[in-house]
Amino acid sequence: MSATLAAAAAPLQLGLTGDFLWLAVVFVVVAILAGLAGFRGVAGLTMSAARLFVLVFLVLAVLALLL
Repeated sequence: MSATLAAAAAPLQLGLTGDFLWLAVVFVVVAILAGLAGFRGVAGLTMSAARLFVLVFLVLAVLALLL
């Protein structure tokens, strides 16, 4: 009976490392470098990916603060 209580009390582990903000910074740097080199398509795609990573980071940060 105590094993089921311990399993129920364990925090939810999603397997996410929390590197979303770091990935967003990396993608912004890649986007800037691609823009300077003239690769506008690559720059646009990497900025979109960076925005997505920032959004995921913010959502997970708010969820972590609330839970």
